[in-house]
Amino acid sequence: MSRPIAAYIMARDSFGKVYTADQRAEISDLVDVDDNCFTPAQALASPEMLGRVELILSGWGGPKLDAKFLAGAPNLKAVFYGAGATSDIVTSAAWRRGIVVTCAYAANATPVAEYCFATTIFSLKRGWQYMRSVSQDRTFHQRLPTRGAYESTVGLVSMGMTARKFRELLALTDVRVLAYDPYLDAREAEELGVTSVGLAELFELSDVVSIHTPLLPETAGLISKRELGLMRSGATLINTARGRIINQTDLIEVLQCRRDIYAVLDVTDPEPPPPDSPLYDMPNVVLTPHIAGSLDGECARMGRDMIAELRRYLCGEPLVWAVTPELAANSSHRPRDVPARLARHAG
Repeated sequence: MSRPIAAYIMARDSFGKVYTADQRAEISDLVDVDDNCFTPAQALASPEMLGRVELILSGWGGPKLDAKFLAGAPNLKAVFYGAGATSDIVTSAAWRRGIVVTCAYAANATPVAEYCFATTIFSLKRGWQYMRSVSQDRTFHQRLPTRGAYESTVGLVSMGMTARKFRELLALTDVRVLAYDPYLDAREAEELGVTSVGLAELFELSDVVSIHTPLLPETAGLISKRELGLMRSGATLINTARGRIINQTDLIEVLQCRRDIYAVLDVTDPEPPPPDSPLYDMPNVVLTPHIAGSLDGECARMGRDMIAELRRYLCGEPLVWAVTPELAANSSHRPRDVPARLARHAG
């Protein structure tokens, strides 16, 4: 019995990280695949290869499944995307063609959740303030009033995959967890062990606020001066989602006026901030260069999940991480050519 024909189509610089040599050997036992990686442009320039392909193993820099690409891949049945959100590759044309798409968004959420957990615990210990004062003053000062992780409050803005993994880690502590998510019903909130509140209330009551909202046209600028100004003294804002979720002008203005609150920003708008941005010099801001997601060795976790999905697909079993129109409707998987009001009915 012949094996399905597959191809690696993605950015070359991440190919070996997502699909390691050992993983590629495992994949070769399952499908007929060349060990070489094609970029989307190279795939389109190789019509004989692309025309035969039934399965695509992909990741960052993967092909946009638009009408042009799909026309060159008449036998394509499924795409295994070894990365997070699929909005850069999925289109309504792919759904109309019935292309199966699955991705490693859960695997990529793991290091983000770990980053948020570590940052939260350090923030509750007022670690950022101590680091700066010790470095500047070259001595230890009297300790500041510190909440710590016992019965403090952590607020999660949106309860997608990353926030849910983060919540699991927070269960190791004695913190109270609030959540703002208009799509979270009472039953889910109870199962997750969170208390649903309004956005303003979450900012007002939390010692740490962590942003997990997908960037969609309707969520850009969701967080503004109104919410930021409500933060309690000593509170920390963590953003690992996207910079545009927060109005950057408002963020800078509030942080300049409120030196008693702090921000840990792994994402900004723009990214990186321009050289003259005040964010670089503000004592209550910590900037990291978009490192929360999968890096280097962590990327192989995404390849591992795609191999598991490939095995399920070949055995005719349900896929665990399939991206459907329903899942994409209000998430970062939503295709850019599908407006919110149509996303639930696309395909």
